[in-house]
Amino acid sequence: MQGMPFCTRCGNRVADDARFCPACGQALGASPAAFPAFTPSPTPLDYTIQGDNLQVVRIRLQPGQEIYAEAGKMVYKTGNVSWESRMSGQSLGDKLWGALKRKLMGESLFWTYFRADSPGEVGFAGSYPGRIQAFDLKPGQSILVQRDAFLCAQSSVKLDIAFVKRIGAGLLGGEGFILEKLTGPGTAFIHAGGDAVEFTLAPGDVLQVDTGCIVGFDETVDYDVQFAGGIKTAIFGGEGLFLATLRGPGRAILQSMTLEKLRRELTPVRTGGDERSALEALGGIFGSED
Repeated sequence: MQGMPFCTRCGNRVADDARFCPACGQALGASPAAFPAFTPSPTPLDYTIQGDNLQVVRIRLQPGQEIYAEAGKMVYKTGNVSWESRMSGQSLGDKLWGALKRKLMGESLFWTYFRADSPGEVGFAGSYPGRIQAFDLKPGQSILVQRDAFLCAQSSVKLDIAFVKRIGAGLLGGEGFILEKLTGPGTAFIHAGGDAVEFTLAPGDVLQVDTGCIVGFDETVDYDVQFAGGIKTAIFGGEGLFLATLRGPGRAILQSMTLEKLRRELTPVRTGGDERSALEALGGIFGSED
C-alpha cells in the first residue's frame, strides 16, 4: 500500500505528482511510487477539555494529523476520522517488545490510531471520575506518570516504560517498579482520579505525598519513598507506613482520589473511616493495578 500524499515534515497535503511541499519545501521523492509514508508532525493540536469531574477532551484534527489512544478511551468521533488498532514498532521484534512493555505498564496490547483526511473531531475520557491533564512537550522533554494514566497523544509523542531510580521506591511506592514515560515533541493527555493539584517545586523543595496520589512529575524531579515517621503514626495514623517524597526542581501533579480509596468506600463491609492497615500499605511491594 502506497503512502498517503502528505508532507513528511509538516503534514501538509500535497498533489500526487508533487516533488516539493508547497508549504515547507521538503523534497517528496522522484516519483509518486517513491512517496514515503506519512510521518506525523508535532503541529499543535486544537483541543478543549470540557466537564467537571467526568471530563472529556475534544480534539479537532486537521488533515494529516494523527493521534493514538489507549483502547476503550474513545467517546465519539466524526465519520471522516479513520481509525485502526495496531502495535507500534517497525519490526516484529519491536512490536512484540512494545506489547510486553505495555502489558507491564497496565495498558492494552494495541494502540488505537485516529487520523483525519479532512477536518474532523474525536473525543476521549477516562474510565472513572477525574480530571484530564494536557502536556505540550518539547522535543526531548519527558514527564513521568503513574501506571494506567495515559489517555491519548499525538503520534510524535513516545510512550515508554520507566523504572524508578531506587529499589525502595519501587518496592514500597504503591505502584511497583513501573512508571510511564512520555517524551516529546507533541501533546499528550493523561487522566487522574478526582481533582488535580499542581505544584511547581524550586530546587531543593520537598513534597511528601500519599504514594497512590501521585499522577505525574517532570523528569527533573527526584522521586523516593520514605518511612512515614514513628511506629504509632505509621500504624494508627490511617495513612500507611510510607510516603512518597518529591524533591524539586520541576512540576508535580497529584490526584485527590485513587481507585483504592474509591473501592474502600464502595465495599459493603468496612471497618470505619479512611484508615489503612500497615499490611495494606505494603501492597505496593507486588505492584498495583491502579
